[in-house]
Amino acid sequence: MQERDHGGGLDAAIAKYGGSRGGWLDLSTGINPVPYPMPALPSDAWTALPDKAAFKKLYALARRFWQVPEGAGIIGATGASAIIAALPHVIPKGTVCIPGPTYNEHGAAFRAAGWGLGQDPGDVVVAVHPNNPDGRLWSATELNVQCTVIDESFCDVAPDASLIRLANRPGTVVLKSFGKFWGLAGLRLGFAIGDPDLISNLTDLLGPWQISGPALHIGAEALADPQWADETRARLTTDTARLDQLLTSKGAELIGGTTLFRLYQVQDAAAAQDQLAKHHVWSRTFPYAPDWLRLGLPAPDRWGQLEGAL
Repeated sequence: MQERDHGGGLDAAIAKYGGSRGGWLDLSTGINPVPYPMPALPSDAWTALPDKAAFKKLYALARRFWQVPEGAGIIGATGASAIIAALPHVIPKGTVCIPGPTYNEHGAAFRAAGWGLGQDPGDVVVAVHPNNPDGRLWSATELNVQCTVIDESFCDVAPDASLIRLANRPGTVVLKSFGKFWGLAGLRLGFAIGDPDLISNLTDLLGPWQISGPALHIGAEALADPQWADETRARLTTDTARLDQLLTSKGAELIGGTTLFRLYQVQDAAAAQDQLAKHHVWSRTFPYAPDWLRLGLPAPDRWGQLEGAL
């Protein structure tokens, strides 16, 4: 099995550069460092099988928060990754185009399901919107093929750019992730929203109780809190401006990203990563672009560590 290239990998960094996990500043992922505050959970969230009412409540709140168009189906799962792995098995097989460079979960999932990957739009197009790592945004006119998967895992920072309005279009599926904007990657909660037939097939494949009781409860609380979302977007905008100032003052050039991660061009990304790692700051480099360095945002009390490393 081919190993997938991700951010993270902090254990390997610790093994090479020393230190303990708590002392490292992991900026290799695009996860909000100030997560949604954990609400109190009812005891039966842990002890009872999730009931239909909990799913119904979560989906109703998701439809309202993301302004899901009438007629689109919705299904949640243990993270967007579970949906990405399942999608190639519910879409009629053909050739898929995944414009890149982008993160490799989609390509790995389609290859594992026996699909052919092509460079030109074929039967299916996967558009990561905004793209990871460069932040590219797609337009609706660019996504006009028989089947379109629109991965909006990072789009909650820019709701006005969302293409959720296309979710009731035949052959279209929009993905949402709870791990990025809400900073709750460990919760493992993601959604597929779109063509009711495809969503029905996904539902059958994923099976019952595909979301845990705690995730159902926490997800519902977060989706019912638009004020937190608005305040978070404002903070992320301020923090990315601060990060840009820090990096560009050291000679890096901003070439893309979102308000959850920034992509910089540097002279030698491996050397830059090594320099940061000596100060226990972990970053993201890319095997296909030796001058690209991606950084997430530090938590409010960890900026000093990054400034010292630079």
